[in-house]
Amino acid sequence: MPLPDPLGLAVGFALIIAVVVIGFVVLTTYNDVVALRNRIDTAWSNVDVALKQRHDQLPALVDAVRGVLAFERETLENVARRRSEYRPQAPIPEQAATSEATSAAVRSLFAVVESYPELRSTSNVIELQAGIERLEDTIATRRELHNDQVYRYNTRIGQFPGVIVASLFGWMIRPFFRTEPGEGGPPPTSLG
Repeated sequence: MPLPDPLGLAVGFALIIAVVVIGFVVLTTYNDVVALRNRIDTAWSNVDVALKQRHDQLPALVDAVRGVLAFERETLENVARRRSEYRPQAPIPEQAATSEATSAAVRSLFAVVESYPELRSTSNVIELQAGIERLEDTIATRRELHNDQVYRYNTRIGQFPGVIVASLFGWMIRPFFRTEPGEGGPPPTSLG
């Protein structure tokens, strides 16, 4: 019985090691990217919940100020129009634009409310404004978390070996939830 060829054994062993290492890298990269995708989805769900809460709370604020602001019809209609543009199933960039337009309409409404002392002293309006201010802050915070997760994911699938694994599984860059330059920030809501 002939002895096995030592060179053949070494090559076979090296191939097995290479396959194991490549398999390990692909597996860990795959798991990392899946975890990042899940974090993005969770972060987006949190943004969406805050957007929905704001969407649900805006009619109460409009109703609370409607009587006093009857001649500020354009401002009220703008808030109502922006609220009606909310589409939770829309792509993220479209939702970002709608969210910013809604925030701008709310800021405009709050600016008008500031000029009416009888509204500034109404506890219902104060509570609704405080609630919407909290939601605006929550949306901004959750948007930041979502964008951080998108950044991590996009970076991971753009670097080696993630770029190879991403191309194997058809993973694409995810969009950020962003506002236009010069926009953003919480609306001014002080009634004091």
